[in-house]
Amino acid sequence: MTSHEGQPVATAGRPLGEGSAAMILVHGRGGTPRDMLSLADELAHPAFTYLAPAAAGNTWYPNSFMADIASNEPGISSGLAVLDGLVKRVVPAGVPTERIVLGGFSQGACLMSEFAVRHARRYGGIIAFSGGLIGPRGTSWPYDGDFAGTPVFLGCSDVDAHVPMDRVEESAKVFTRMGATVELRFYPGMGHLINEDELAFARSIVASVGSEQRLADEA
Repeated sequence: MTSHEGQPVATAGRPLGEGSAAMILVHGRGGTPRDMLSLADELAHPAFTYLAPAAAGNTWYPNSFMADIASNEPGISSGLAVLDGLVKRVVPAGVPTERIVLGGFSQGACLMSEFAVRHARRYGGIIAFSGGLIGPRGTSWPYDGDFAGTPVFLGCSDVDAHVPMDRVEESAKVFTRMGATVELRFYPGMGHLINEDELAFARSIVASVGSEQRLADEA
């Protein structure tokens, strides 16, 4: 049985409670929180606290994100509970959800995307590098929450061996239906990685959340 409860959470940037914004970064299969904090270095902003949870055994769930969901339990549910716990830790520290950015790569992007649609509200942003919503072909995501204009970025290779284009497109449609403002980009022939164009768009989301708070403080 896989439980991610009690695994460490790595942090960077401002100490929680001192920053005015936060980003939760979810690593991929075989990855580590430290991998995601190196990504945080690429997305650094002085207003932000960065939090990167660890999966037990460095894997959130054992099979493809498009496998039967039961075959990936209890990993999926346990991972979703970790993300829920982090949001519930960040908000009382003075960072409302509209100043929380959710990000992830690969398996982490899938878990983070699934968490977002199950807990839709206005976030600062949602950034999914090479990932999509979880479930086998034919899955629907009939959630009725409202993202209230949350900016969502979905970036992926058009030939990714792990993440089919059609699942990323399906995910974009779900986010759009639920009120998000979606930017979907496919990169011809790219490997399973994060490129500079994706980082640039992610930086723009992070900078927007940070600058919104600065303007509010100055008002």
